[in-house]
Amino acid sequence: MFSNDIGIDLGTANTLVYLKGHGIVINEPSVVVVNQKTGQIVAVGAEAKVMLGRTPGHVRAVRPIVDGVISDFEVTEEMLSYLIGKAEKISKKFIRPRVIIGVPTGITNVEIRAVEDAAHSAGAREVYIIEEPMSAAVGIRLPVKEAVGSVIVDIGGGTTDIAVISLSGVVRSKNLKIAGDLLNSDIMNYMKDEFKLLIGERTAENVKIAIGSVMEGEPMEAEVRGRDLVTGLPRQVIVTDSDIREAIMPSVLGLVDGIKEVLETTPPELLSDIMHRGLVLSGGGALLRGFNTLLGNVLKIPIYIAEDPLTAVARGTGVILDEFESFQEVLVNTDDTSIPR
Repeated sequence: MFSNDIGIDLGTANTLVYLKGHGIVINEPSVVVVNQKTGQIVAVGAEAKVMLGRTPGHVRAVRPIVDGVISDFEVTEEMLSYLIGKAEKISKKFIRPRVIIGVPTGITNVEIRAVEDAAHSAGAREVYIIEEPMSAAVGIRLPVKEAVGSVIVDIGGGTTDIAVISLSGVVRSKNLKIAGDLLNSDIMNYMKDEFKLLIGERTAENVKIAIGSVMEGEPMEAEVRGRDLVTGLPRQVIVTDSDIREAIMPSVLGLVDGIKEVLETTPPELLSDIMHRGLVLSGGGALLRGFNTLLGNVLKIPIYIAEDPLTAVARGTGVILDEFESFQEVLVNTDDTSIPR
């Protein structure tokens, strides 16, 4: 084979690239910094994330993917070109690659076409689309092709995908805008209201990762620096895990309700499989302390956290690339890549 096969998990917060034969070769934030005077891309990925909220007027840090969907086509194309180019340097093959891209469930045909066009423009030879929860389920080796019900909840940065999967298809699904980014903005609002402190998105995320939890446990605290809304000067405060819990709890309960709604409409035969087999959490949100326990208490079914939940979708694209013929049915059928059924 002279071409690269590449799998891309195009996320709101992070984009991961799987290269056949090499595993996951890129895991970088979905951020691009653009110089508006010249229109040139200054930085992409990790290098660009450091610049978020720190750029001068003519330099703009952009998150081209919002809520799992392309919001800035040109910048997404540039980002994909950069990522595909970087992956190709690693494998040193000279035919344009075949690319599989994960998208959220409930994405429209127009949005799918935008993803395909961006990938083609970025240098892909063939583009295949897969729904992210299906890819995550394949990545953690759930028996997606069998006639048993599996539930996966993929909690990302912009969206949470809930899917009931059986016989290579999604039986029930829901896409919620309650995910990591919303929890960050909950924390930012809470700090503003309760502490009169203005903090940035990165700070909020760091606090969430450091002491965020949804069940009471060992007390934790963190220092948070920001701007005092009264004096306008820098100030540092100590926040505890119970503060953060208070900030994020309404959104977390909304997420639990969303998962409950999907199960309430699931056919009873599949539901009995799920009671026995449980539900699997993937994505960065799966790491929120105590969420699996809270969910188990509400739903009364076993809850498992996927191994290495952040990379599940990307690993799924890898499994599909390795066994392409046998996984054709799990891909999304689009006009561009008509897949034999």
